[in-house]
Amino acid sequence: MLASRTIVVGITGGIAAYKAVNVVRAFVLQGHSVHVVATEAALRFVGKPTLEAISRNPVNVDLYEGVAEVRHVAIGQSADLIVIAPATANTIAKLAAGIADDLLGNTVLASTAPIVLAPAMHTEMWNNKATVANVATLRERGMTIVGPGVGQLTGSDVGPGRMEEPDVIVQRALDVLDAQPTVDSDDLAGKRVVISAGGTREPLDPVRFLGNRSSGKQGVALALAAAARGASVVLVAANLDVAVPAHVTVHLAGSALDLEQAMREECVSADIVIMAAAVADYRPTEIREGKIKKEDTGDTLTLTLVKNPDVLAGLVETRRAGHAPAGQQIVGFAAETEPDADKLLALGRGKIARKGCDLLVVNRVGWSEGFATDSNEVMILDARGDIVNEASGSKMSVANRILDVIVRNDSFN
Repeated sequence: MLASRTIVVGITGGIAAYKAVNVVRAFVLQGHSVHVVATEAALRFVGKPTLEAISRNPVNVDLYEGVAEVRHVAIGQSADLIVIAPATANTIAKLAAGIADDLLGNTVLASTAPIVLAPAMHTEMWNNKATVANVATLRERGMTIVGPGVGQLTGSDVGPGRMEEPDVIVQRALDVLDAQPTVDSDDLAGKRVVISAGGTREPLDPVRFLGNRSSGKQGVALALAAAARGASVVLVAANLDVAVPAHVTVHLAGSALDLEQAMREECVSADIVIMAAAVADYRPTEIREGKIKKEDTGDTLTLTLVKNPDVLAGLVETRRAGHAPAGQQIVGFAAETEPDADKLLALGRGKIARKGCDLLVVNRVGWSEGFATDSNEVMILDARGDIVNEASGSKMSVANRILDVIVRNDSFN
């Protein structure tokens, strides 16, 4: 986990303001210094004494308080992160327009910290063209939007607009904080990094495919972390279940063959290659032109599969042939279900020996770990099969630990 940071939690005037109490509490319990900036409307939904007791700091509301200490800009200047939860349609509109008619607006404008918004409003307001345009504007400016969820709203209404749950907001916010530049944030400046992410899909017919449970979260976290450290990043994306920020170049790939082609194209000029995607080992020998119908196949269906190319080994071979920049680093991933730690390590050592890559990130996957989760636990092996680092935590935190190893690897230049 990160060292204690200064987090500003902005609370605006919506019924979901009561959930913000748990957002504040979660940050405090993780050791961060939390300062609440509430609008006057917010205090009509949740009391100031409650917020002060939970945050352990005075609640800031009035734009004209603390004038001598220039509080209207000092709060924003001192923030490492700003989280606004709930973010009402009115607040989103004012942020998009750059309006600072209250303390929260001034805090945002005076800050260079990353900003996370958790929208909350009725479905019609969320879908209104003005809100859609305002949210798009804020995304383009680099703000992170968490939610809204779909569920019960005020009264009997049900639909999109429900503020995301506090634990989800806090985790996303901490991931954003993890991705921020550190003292050595430019250690990948001038480097071109190509990262594959997600899971390939092998079509059976126009309707069905053979795939895997990889969401692409770890690969996207690597892309974000590398970009934050100054790299020029290309993400070869195979069927992601997570959004990719606009400042990362995306090359879409569907199947294993698509991904192989994309990686060969992008890696010709890459300084660092990270194969985080889960690539199918086999594909069907035949792709049906029409939907396979159970009426035509009977009680059983037999599929014949053929082995896919080994993308990682192929990239290593391309480098050996001299078709890559000198000193190019290639990093592979090994997702295994082996529960025994010693056997898991042996599998990793066998894989890096076969593939010939410079580093191998080994992680255990299963029904509830590794794939499609927000956290990960990995060990990183060097070319000799030695463990050079181990990391656990959010996928963004793990991404930075992987990049730390890449930067200090002897072959890096």
